[in-house]
Amino acid sequence: MVMRKGYLAFLVLLMSIIIMSSFHNKSLGIQIFETSADGQKLQEVNPTKTSQNPITIVIDAETKFQTITGFGGSFTESSAYLLNKVSKQNRNKILEAYFGERGARYSLTRTHINSCDFSLSNYSYAPVENDRELKHFSIKEDMDDIIPMIKDAQKVSKEGFKIISSPWTAPPWMKDNKDWRGGKLLPEYYPVWANFFDKYIDAYKKEGIDIWGITVENEPLGNGKNWESMHFSPEEMNEFVKNYLGPVLRTQHPSLKILGYDQNRDELKEWVDVMYDDTEAKKYFDGTAIHWYASTYDYFPDVLQYTHAKAPEKYMIQTEACVDAEVPAWKNDAWYWSKEATDWGWDWAPADKKYLHPKYAPAHRYARDIIGCLNNWVDGWIDWNMVLDRQGGPNWFKNWCTAPVIVDTEKDEVYFTPLYYVMSHFSRFIRPEAVRIGVANPNTEVMCTAALNKDGSTVVILFNPDGKSKDIALNYNGKSINTHLKENAIQTILIH
Repeated sequence: MVMRKGYLAFLVLLMSIIIMSSFHNKSLGIQIFETSADGQKLQEVNPTKTSQNPITIVIDAETKFQTITGFGGSFTESSAYLLNKVSKQNRNKILEAYFGERGARYSLTRTHINSCDFSLSNYSYAPVENDRELKHFSIKEDMDDIIPMIKDAQKVSKEGFKIISSPWTAPPWMKDNKDWRGGKLLPEYYPVWANFFDKYIDAYKKEGIDIWGITVENEPLGNGKNWESMHFSPEEMNEFVKNYLGPVLRTQHPSLKILGYDQNRDELKEWVDVMYDDTEAKKYFDGTAIHWYASTYDYFPDVLQYTHAKAPEKYMIQTEACVDAEVPAWKNDAWYWSKEATDWGWDWAPADKKYLHPKYAPAHRYARDIIGCLNNWVDGWIDWNMVLDRQGGPNWFKNWCTAPVIVDTEKDEVYFTPLYYVMSHFSRFIRPEAVRIGVANPNTEVMCTAALNKDGSTVVILFNPDGKSKDIALNYNGKSINTHLKENAIQTILIH
């Protein structure tokens, strides 16, 4: 009888310890979410006990860097068209996944002005030749697809999202070659093209859609005349912005952001030197827009650091990235974690640039680039198409690419690739107006970034591309948070 009473007392004590331990973990307010090559998809995992030889990473909330603008993807005609082709149930499912509170919570997006390669055909909002007063301007081309997609996303998004709009080209009648591809804007049409932006912003506003910012020109260096494009030199873009576009937009839309450049990082330094050394042009540029296609692994940290130092008060936003030159792997998660993908540079890069374009794992490229960008002053990161089909289109030029969400419209099926979950690790947890904070990471294999949200929560993101798992000890505000980071995995640690 005495032994039985002692045993019961022991059980009560044991249960008390378990309950208190559980309460203690909850009081710390730690949640850990992991996505990995072995099948986890934003799965919540528990902190671990201290290991013998952890990698110690120190998070320093007192050291602050850039304010975050947001993360997200792009509203293209291709994506909007596909959403019109799937069932209402799947359309809602995809929009909820991107913009809902339980989804990726996208906060920064992009769309195209006039058509682009991810359109069904070439079109302009000013199709009538020599319409200098833009009397026939109309956004009717967007009324069946892009605008309904944006409006439906607005209904889903609790906090809303910013939109950056970018032209691939002016109407051919404004250009020296009279073509959709290549060529330059004729100087006589500089004022007309500036007014075109004003008309576009007003037309979208009438539809209940506010445009937060614009880029002056998508890929002003061109794309080999493959699809819609229009060339500017840095000096020509300055001329257009300071004498035409800037004055029009500052007068008509004073809060609108103007971003220059909008192409690959390898030539960014030359552009910001011209943009920001011209004091008259600099006052109109709110920042630079950049793309990732110059390399499958190098995020060009030195160039990003240089750009920030050149104008630390300006935005630096990644406006486009995707797995290009690939037909999507359908319901094959392993492909996205394997070094099998190739990009345009695998075939077409000049000999002296080939080394920048080796085969790569798509999930790795996304995680590496976003963390690398954040740790080098980039404040926003936008993916390209939100939705594509199994061919990697539709695309009028047949420039096939991969998106985080792939649909089969004939079978009405949806596939959320691992890229969707990698994007969500950032967009869902690091909210607009968060501030990146200091990280001391002695390990060269694990990447880490951290941010402090306005609500007081802290987000730490870890990426392990290595084939071996890692034990991590985070030192934060005098507390140690221990986690086991799987091989080939990304983790987001949310500290409330």
